[in-house]
Amino acid sequence: MLTRTRRTTLVFRHPFPLKSSGRLQPAGTYTVESEEELLEGLSFPAYRRVSTTITLQATRAGTLVQMLPVDPRELTEAQAADRA
Repeated sequence: MLTRTRRTTLVFRHPFPLKSSGRLQPAGTYTVESEEELLEGLSFPAYRRVSTTITLQATRAGTLVQMLPVDPRELTEAQAADRA
């Protein structure tokens, strides 16, 4: 099955919570990657999202950069709250 990766950048002006990390994330720029697979048998190309991850920033304490699975709806809600 063919897959593709979509990479986007999100900018948060305020700290925001992420359930998968269990803590508040600092304001900043984050990379989000969505893995999608091609749905076969259709007369047009269509993709289904398989997974979404966010790359967390390193902290001042020297924590390594992490990629965590995340619910895209949670990111949409966090972006909306950040704009408000």
